[in-house]
Amino acid sequence: MSNPPSTKAINRLAIPAIFAGIAEPVLSITDTAIVGNIPENGLESLAAAGIVGSFLSMLIWILGQTRSAISAIVSQYLGAGKREDIRSLPAQAIYLNISLSVLILLATLPFSSQIFQWLNASGTILEYCISYYGIRVWGFPLTLFTFAVMGVFQGLQNTLWPMSIALTGTVINIVLDFALVYGVDGFLPAMYLEGAAWASLIAQGCMAVMAVVLLVKNTDIPLRLTLPFHPEMRRLVGMVLNLFVRTLSLNVALLFAVREATAMGDRYIGAHTIAVNLWLFAAFFIDGYSAAGKILGGRFLGARDYDQLWNLARKTLRFGWVVCAVLMGAGALFYYSIGRLFSSDPAVLEAFYGIFFVVILGMPVNAIAFIYDGLYKGMGKMRLLRNVLLAATFLGFLPVLYLGVYLDWKLYGVWAAFTVWMAIRGGALVWNFRSRFRPLLQKA
Repeated sequence: MSNPPSTKAINRLAIPAIFAGIAEPVLSITDTAIVGNIPENGLESLAAAGIVGSFLSMLIWILGQTRSAISAIVSQYLGAGKREDIRSLPAQAIYLNISLSVLILLATLPFSSQIFQWLNASGTILEYCISYYGIRVWGFPLTLFTFAVMGVFQGLQNTLWPMSIALTGTVINIVLDFALVYGVDGFLPAMYLEGAAWASLIAQGCMAVMAVVLLVKNTDIPLRLTLPFHPEMRRLVGMVLNLFVRTLSLNVALLFAVREATAMGDRYIGAHTIAVNLWLFAAFFIDGYSAAGKILGGRFLGARDYDQLWNLARKTLRFGWVVCAVLMGAGALFYYSIGRLFSSDPAVLEAFYGIFFVVILGMPVNAIAFIYDGLYKGMGKMRLLRNVLLAATFLGFLPVLYLGVYLDWKLYGVWAAFTVWMAIRGGALVWNFRSRFRPLLQKA
């Protein structure tokens, strides 16, 4: 049997993963806060940043799933004591990722106006969306490259390097946000929303360079593409395709939520943008323990150590709930202060305060879904994850969302749909895990 998943081992992986995970939402939250307080057209800039951010997140999450597939395969080979047999696969997966990202960039950039019109952007907001996206989209291949390298590191049971990359990029982005959005007297003019886009692009470039340096200097994994394709490439592509469909359905939920919130009016999309960024911040905070479950889960499955896999699920979920309790307490304590960080518009704040309690109360349900999601990614069970997400989106989220539209629930309907969505995801995975692995336990 493998060594048991001690609290120390879990935290050694989870805590750096938390910092790496929250870097992206912290970056988005900072963008939102800075853009939302632009002196002129701050509300329109906030709305545009939210719309474009949701669309870019969809693209990144869809193609960024290579990270989970690489991590799962590498960790399983590590658990089986066959690390050397996997050396050529990461470079092949990375080049596949970059090629797909360039194709998506070239396919979406000429049609950005039509894309954001479909998301109900118009007038000044549409103009801002097009200019913001025209800069930020060039960071898309850089981000996918960085994500793929992070997947290699996670598969090797290392979350410190992904944390270093993510935190470095976040700090660079925040510093550049202030400098480029508001300008520096006598040195840089204020660029407003476009400044935020340039700050993100430069930070993504720095993260990609750092990922290359860490991979080349600290591992024996080559970046040079070699042929023929590794035998596991077929399984990796299958996993990525399942995650691709899964993430498409995930982003159907996120984009339809943005679309309906935008249709309600500027103050509602502004409030929804703030709420979604906070929701993602909490999600990625909890996802640190999901990452630990993914990394160790793949190793225990590779070693066929089902007792420790079971113990891992229990421990990571407990830690996830502790994180939830802290976040819920902070949200309740600073309920009104948090809103004022992002906007000074009374209409936006009123709409936000009306639904922020739903975001807070849904966190324990989210923890269950995220923790088990990580475990199943580590075990490579991507088909199951795909089917669960499809059911949650099309049988849960969309019906509740449009019931809310029909009954004119405004943002309550959007966030009721999110709550049902997460409950279905978490409940299905818990049921499957218990029925699948309980009979395999030695002490069962």
